[in-house]
Amino acid sequence: MLKILVAVDGSELSLDGVQHTLQLLKQGLQASVVLAHVQEPATLYELVTSRDPDLIAAASVEAGEHLLASARALLDAAGVAYETDIGVGDVAHTLVDMAEQNGADMVVIGAKGHGALSSALLGSVSQEVARASAVPVTIVKHAQVVELPDAED
Repeated sequence: MLKILVAVDGSELSLDGVQHTLQLLKQGLQASVVLAHVQEPATLYELVTSRDPDLIAAASVEAGEHLLASARALLDAAGVAYETDIGVGDVAHTLVDMAEQNGADMVVIGAKGHGALSSALLGSVSQEVARASAVPVTIVKHAQVVELPDAED
């Protein structure tokens, strides 16, 4: 059975990746799901002001669990079983490592949908994951809502 690692950061954009994965499963894809979240490492200030590194690690895991809540709710509502994985580090490379460690056959990640120029200037986690991953990566763009003008009677 395929294993899909779905990157989640708590944003609406990352939930697009969860929705896309749910669509694949509803269409008959047999796969297991891993919801993955990566916390940025503690800042130097956080390390210096905290006397307990375990407290910082616990806070990172707690924050990660909180940011996974919406994605978990979507999968729970759909009756889809899943695992979770929370990492700490550089987001793109940690996601690639998590995919390997979890034996994922593919990664699904939301994207901001920047144009080519701004993506080149700003960089992109989704693009870096796609570049560095040994498995296929599906980048799900956020659906644009188009408002239609009111019909005149």
